[in-house]
Amino acid sequence: MVVTQVFFIRHGSTDSADKRLTGWSRGVHLNARGQAQAEALPGRLARVPLEAIYSSPLERALETALPLATAKGLKVRQRHGLIELNTGEWTGRSLRALARLKHWRVVQTAPSVARFPGGESLREAQARAVAELEALQEEHPKGAIAVVSHGDIIKLAIAHYAGLHIDLFQRLVIAPGSISLVHFDSGSPRIVRLNDVGAWEDGVARSAAPGAGPAKV
Repeated sequence: MVVTQVFFIRHGSTDSADKRLTGWSRGVHLNARGQAQAEALPGRLARVPLEAIYSSPLERALETALPLATAKGLKVRQRHGLIELNTGEWTGRSLRALARLKHWRVVQTAPSVARFPGGESLREAQARAVAELEALQEEHPKGAIAVVSHGDIIKLAIAHYAGLHIDLFQRLVIAPGSISLVHFDSGSPRIVRLNDVGAWEDGVARSAAPGAGPAKV
């Protein structure tokens, strides 16, 4: 049996989480809680013989990956396919202001037909994330790798591998600093663990705020 183990890690907490749509914004760093979440990763994955660590090129993801890479003696390999949703003209805008827009409801309720103005559609984001993951599986036909990315990208990828329609992907919860595990047995995916937050939330992830949508952090 040939199994590739992919550990999906959402980057740690940032101060922008409930304030604005950060998208591809540069200069968004982990806050103190996010740094603590990142520093906890080596202990949480101490028994996992990772052979590679891949990350979104955004700072908040790289900062999350670094402590794990240091502990494992590995380099962080950046992959653009793992980057956050391209939210286009909405990047940097406050969530409160966006919530008043009619198109925001489309993004919330019908992701399959939603596109961020001047950015990408959620279908496009899912397709490029899955394409990146398929390439990584070919590079690592067996063994374990870590993929550090963003909440909605991880949800879109796991929804794809779980056979969940994209319009339902927001039913998944991927908290900051969480670990999810998917086994690929000769290409066939198995969702082994989802949204494991360890001791940080006493085993219970905090729910997203009511009405909260994609690409918040």
